[in-house]
Amino acid sequence: MAYSTINKSTLYQNQLLWDGTGATNARTGLGFQPDFCWGKERSSTSGHILQDSVQGLSVYLSSNSDSGTNPTSVQFTSFDSDGFTLGTSTGINQSGQTNVGWAWKAGTTGSGTTTGAGTGKAYSYSVNTTSGFSITKYIGNSTTGHTIPHTLGVVPKMLFVKKLTSPYAASWRYGSDMIGWDKVMFLDTTAAATTYTSGEGWNGTAPTSSVFTLGNDSTMNATDVSYIAYVFADVQGYSKFGSYTGNGSIDGTFVYTGFSPAFLMVKRTDTTGVWGMYDNKRIGFNQSQGVQNVLRANSSDATATGGGDAGGYGGIDFLSNGFKCKLSDGNMGASGGTYIYMAFGQPIISNSGTPATAR
Repeated sequence: MAYSTINKSTLYQNQLLWDGTGATNARTGLGFQPDFCWGKERSSTSGHILQDSVQGLSVYLSSNSDSGTNPTSVQFTSFDSDGFTLGTSTGINQSGQTNVGWAWKAGTTGSGTTTGAGTGKAYSYSVNTTSGFSITKYIGNSTTGHTIPHTLGVVPKMLFVKKLTSPYAASWRYGSDMIGWDKVMFLDTTAAATTYTSGEGWNGTAPTSSVFTLGNDSTMNATDVSYIAYVFADVQGYSKFGSYTGNGSIDGTFVYTGFSPAFLMVKRTDTTGVWGMYDNKRIGFNQSQGVQNVLRANSSDATATGGGDAGGYGGIDFLSNGFKCKLSDGNMGASGGTYIYMAFGQPIISNSGTPATAR
């Protein structure tokens, strides 16, 4: 059983569902004031909306787009003590449409000047060292070996980086221990893991407990261009970032996390595949074969209700101590296929040594 320093995971990460109203719409019940909110219309094809407290709520990003920041006053308009308020957006608050929001808490803010090769550049951040999550906005310098503080105090397992300013077009970059720091994947595409050439990307250098390292790739480190990084570390019993191999069976691979997942995202690495998103608020987990209701981070599509191998979207069981793939399709459980995942959930055993209820 997994022990955890976090007694209640919903103080740091949680999901909310809501119906759009087309008018100002305050949503409560999250359990904390968020610093990063990711929203998606479930019943129609509006794109994903990502906003954070470091950039401020006057702009948003889309995980299914390579564009930079988009100005807004109608998406998430405030992050509140127990949730968030929505504006008049047709993206995540259109009247008659259903929506989901995934949220994370950071909270401790600061700023400084980056170190490593080249001229230092300003950065700002919000971090929660208890839950292993930080948001860092930084400026590139085009120099191999530029190091960016992530302020977690432990070695992170994975991060997403997005270029914010002109020229905008640049896919989201994903780096992790699971694919190796000489490789990258792209959150807004279905592409397999791609190997960087020397001096690009992460400069072939794993993060330390204080910084992550960049090469001279303009998508992550162009001179005087702004970027945002969402950085995550494992916290036993609360969050897990790992990989598994599919077995090609409807009685698929079991993946141990140490908790019952509340949020899960899965992506195939050895060939193309969607970034499948599941949570414990929407139907689509612990359902019979062929009932998935999955959303995809790389697509603006509405919830996919089809399934089975022919549908191309795998099913999931959320168990008390992990998850299990239920289909043998390429996106989730192909025989010999390699997959990465990010999962958040409720610990089985708290730091007091008493059972914590899986939710």
